[in-house]
Amino acid sequence: MSNEILVNITPQETRVAILEQGVTQELHIERTSGRGIVGNIYNGRVSRVLPGMQSAFVDIGLDRAAFLHVADIKTSSQEGDTTKPIEKLLYEGNSILVQVIKDAIGTKGARLSTQISLAGRLLVYLPQESHIGISQRIEDDSERELLREKLQQILPADEKGGYIIRTMAETANESDLRADHEYLHKLWHDIQQQSMTIAAPILLYQDLDLSHRVLRDYVKEDTSRILVDSRENYQKLVKFAQSYMTYIAEHIILYTGDRPLFDLYGVEEEIEKSLARRVNLKSGGYLIIDQTEALTTMDVNTGGFVGIRNFDDTIFKTNLEAAQVIARQLRLRNLGGIIIIDFIDMDSEEHKNAVLTEFNKALLKDRTRITVNGFSALGLVEMTRKRTRESLAHVLCESCPTC
Repeated sequence: MSNEILVNITPQETRVAILEQGVTQELHIERTSGRGIVGNIYNGRVSRVLPGMQSAFVDIGLDRAAFLHVADIKTSSQEGDTTKPIEKLLYEGNSILVQVIKDAIGTKGARLSTQISLAGRLLVYLPQESHIGISQRIEDDSERELLREKLQQILPADEKGGYIIRTMAETANESDLRADHEYLHKLWHDIQQQSMTIAAPILLYQDLDLSHRVLRDYVKEDTSRILVDSRENYQKLVKFAQSYMTYIAEHIILYTGDRPLFDLYGVEEEIEKSLARRVNLKSGGYLIIDQTEALTTMDVNTGGFVGIRNFDDTIFKTNLEAAQVIARQLRLRNLGGIIIIDFIDMDSEEHKNAVLTEFNKALLKDRTRITVNGFSALGLVEMTRKRTRESLAHVLCESCPTC
């Protein structure tokens, strides 16, 4: 399955669309004025410790203090220390090295962790760990073992820190892994040096902007091309690719057509649809999607679909189609947190299992961590999707001041 990546850049925002077989599957939007901070590393100062919540508020130099839970504090000991209460680990005025793991969403501040991870193209470096992990998407056991051996061969004997080998490393050679390893080590050394010389609160490391993150995280073997509609940024992306991922550089193409890039590929229309509450199914059925602060609900309806055999068959076919569409809408709208899906009631256990299987299969394309709990006693499918950034609706829309 070939895919294309479209990068539309203006002074106000960067928009990225990921297309699979010509159909928009994911949309990412980053505004210059409200760029996300997930992945950023700060030298923070503890402003308040809350023993009753086993949490602390940390000043990282933003308008709102960030939130650190005791479970996200990495301690030096594997035992003992992990059970210590937060008031024994932190005190007000403490300087602490932290990384943002979740953007501020709604009224909640950013969420922090003291466990640092630095992502490269092929590796993720974990300075406080000592093990080598491998992406679960690499399923072949012999391939996993080969990659582990390749990495161990290039690591110095006195190496400190652990690694996660990313999916993109599946076809990498030893020199590629070595280059990624050296880049990540230099980066961590620079961060440590700054943390010891600059007073808190201060930003020590900022993750790549959206257009560069796309090259690092979203380009796969089957990516046929990356179309960019800004000459200046096209040159920056090519230079970045030539430095860190040479085989990608030739796939980056400058789009110079008269018609806007997103118009040409129908992405603007998809953005409009992804903000609507109702999503029509090809069969005549439809979904109703409602976002609240606590959760997102999705309701499946047969609508104008009457089927040709019997009522059970009509319901089953509508639910099967809805399973595919829901999986796509989760990615397209970047919906996260708790999600409740109300498929049309089915009496047959066989039909329920088939719909659930189809849904799980469709979710395999999603890079975000997902758990699906199956049908509850009320006939609802309960699931969670990891939320690190605002949904598309929250990025593009604002609450009506009158309502």
